[in-house]
Amino acid sequence: MKKILVANRGEIALRVMRTARRMGIRTVAVYSEVDRRSPHVRFADEAVCIGPPPSSQSYLLGEKIIEAAKKLGVDGIHPGYGFLSENAAFAKAVTEAGITFIGPSPHAIEVMGSKLAAKDAVRQFNIPMVPGTENAISDIAEAKKICREVGYPVLVKASAGGGGKGMRIVENEDELASQMERAISEALSAFGDGSVFIEKYIASPRHIEIQVLADGHGNTVHLFERECSVQRRHQKVVEEAPSAILTPQVRATMGADAVKVAQACSYTGAGTVEFLVDEHLDYYFLEMNTRLQVEHPVTEMIAGIDLVEQQIRIARGEKLPFSQQDLAINGHAIELRVYAEDPHNDFLPSIGRLATYRPPTGDGIRVDDGYTEGMDIPIYYDPMIAKLVAFGKSRPEAIRRLLQAIEDFEIEGVATTLPFGRFVLEHEAFTSGQFDTHFVQNHFTKEALAASEQEENAVAAALALQLYLREKQRLRVPETEGSAWWRR
Repeated sequence: MKKILVANRGEIALRVMRTARRMGIRTVAVYSEVDRRSPHVRFADEAVCIGPPPSSQSYLLGEKIIEAAKKLGVDGIHPGYGFLSENAAFAKAVTEAGITFIGPSPHAIEVMGSKLAAKDAVRQFNIPMVPGTENAISDIAEAKKICREVGYPVLVKASAGGGGKGMRIVENEDELASQMERAISEALSAFGDGSVFIEKYIASPRHIEIQVLADGHGNTVHLFERECSVQRRHQKVVEEAPSAILTPQVRATMGADAVKVAQACSYTGAGTVEFLVDEHLDYYFLEMNTRLQVEHPVTEMIAGIDLVEQQIRIARGEKLPFSQQDLAINGHAIELRVYAEDPHNDFLPSIGRLATYRPPTGDGIRVDDGYTEGMDIPIYYDPMIAKLVAFGKSRPEAIRRLLQAIEDFEIEGVATTLPFGRFVLEHEAFTSGQFDTHFVQNHFTKEALAASEQEENAVAAALALQLYLREKQRLRVPETEGSAWWRR
């Protein structure tokens, strides 16, 4: 594999290309008209414009991307995450074009792309699953019967869903019909598939996922867990590895079950198995993401393994160079997704120009981004500016380093989620590890953010005054009453 096309944009495109270059592989960037001057375009060895800014006219045009790859003699296509990364039809088309898809097989993507099909595939391994329906359901009378058996509250979820779309919490039977109709309508609009299913709603869950790697020679390993419970509108915003609550025994059992999930669909490449974990550390299979995750850097930092490199090597037909026994957790890593959103204004998008953009540096600090100073944040795509990651020998050290990195991150021109990240990291629920997926709902308000910032400003002002007085005392001119020079 001598040349790879990255079918994506921004930070993930740049991150894949950096590994490819280190491996001596040439890269091809694709870009929309608005991304013409983006760092990933400048970094690549070759670049091709594939259309206007809307993703439906550029980054989602699989045929056009494959056409460009064939014209430039590309050996492999890496999809990154989002866009076409979990599109089985695209993976199949890439393969049929004689190009290696750097990811799992179309079959694995298709099976795990449906939550119902995924549950069917893993049921034979006796992996714990949340009680609920085994098939899609639309009949209200049948749904009521199931809900009575499962017990309220329940969750109505789109089978083809993700990102919280097509998902409704139902507290009682009176709400069921209307909430099911809304979930079906939203699922049809977002995914073109109105299939929904019902499962028991876990009131205070942790969202913990396991990273897996599998080659084409029957070897599958897990690279431990990531804690992703700090979420806003069902989207992860702060992730860490390892989790602060898992015992070694639960970690090993969850990891073994994640490996079984991957084997259930003959998985190859990097993937993530997601679980819900309750207050008793009982866990339930949720779904499998058949791609590289946004939060993969925290796993790389504690495991010491480049996941993109392993994806490429597996796609080239190589065996994993390590076994489960070779892997161990080293230290702790935390990631903050830095979005161009205003936490003081209900996280509304803050589109504009990065008048100042200076990422932090230092021991244990990693910044994955796709922007430079002076660039505009386009309205067409996800508003994530960067992923800010800190590594430490312990969780407290990682928290301290990430807090310092937030302070050192200079961004002007747009509002960002940096203040929100500081709020999370300083909150007692987070530092103690006693939080769940309702952290934002239970603890965060714009008033609480303003109060924490006011307190921080007061502390900073008091410290500044103390330093000023100390310096004034140290530099004060000594008493010279007995001398005549000052009277002249």
